[in-house]
Amino acid sequence: MRPVDRWLGPVYRLYAWRLWTLIHQGPVPRHLALILDGNRRFVERTNLGSLRDGYRAGAKRADVVLDWCQRAGIHAVTLWVMSLDNLTREEEHVGALTSVLEDEIQLLTETAKGRGWRLRAIGRRQALPRSLCEVLDAAERETEGNTGMTVQFAVGYGGREEIVDALQRWAADKGVSGQPVEAALTRLQPDDLNPHLYGADLPDPELILRTSGEVRLSGFLLWQSVYSEYYFTDVLWPEFREIDFLRALRNFQGRSRRFGR
Repeated sequence: MRPVDRWLGPVYRLYAWRLWTLIHQGPVPRHLALILDGNRRFVERTNLGSLRDGYRAGAKRADVVLDWCQRAGIHAVTLWVMSLDNLTREEEHVGALTSVLEDEIQLLTETAKGRGWRLRAIGRRQALPRSLCEVLDAAERETEGNTGMTVQFAVGYGGREEIVDALQRWAADKGVSGQPVEAALTRLQPDDLNPHLYGADLPDPELILRTSGEVRLSGFLLWQSVYSEYYFTDVLWPEFREIDFLRALRNFQGRSRRFGR
């Protein structure tokens, strides 16, 4: 063991303890949204055997981060685990990601039942493999009565598609359906679409965090993120550490939120 390694661990633990102390003294986001980016680059950099190994490392990291979220007092977490664009990748990639998601969501369902978490998924489920849909259905069914932290998976998700779907559901409403299109659109207000968005019962995310150094939303929660705070980190998702999480929350606590005013 190098001399530096003998003290680096205790220093990090002390630093994390100090950050936790500060976090509990200030506000935390009620709803945290996470873009889990960097799994494939993690595979390339660490010479892991397969994409499946990289996705599994990312899934295990999500389990740990959810524990931190509960400890911080966050009420809802949305994890973007599969985009609609992901489904257009090579069959090997889609198969590896789908397999890992099925395994990990099944395991997380058991954890959620013990901790009182409610699990659910948002996105275009009709675009997903049937086996994954069955796992998501089971997770929702088995945790629907829980009143603890809501863990929401954005799977088969696209931000533009969500808005289109919301418009279609609004147009099918009893008070709108059958009216001339021009007349209905003339009266349309932003608040009219809110009940038709995915996960409409959750508050908009106060903080959106993306890993891997990419500084963009890529269509994530386009409607709901209008007043969100953003936090970007260079750390790849499978290497996302406790202190990275705590730094993001401390950064959020230092923001002055004005909501466009």
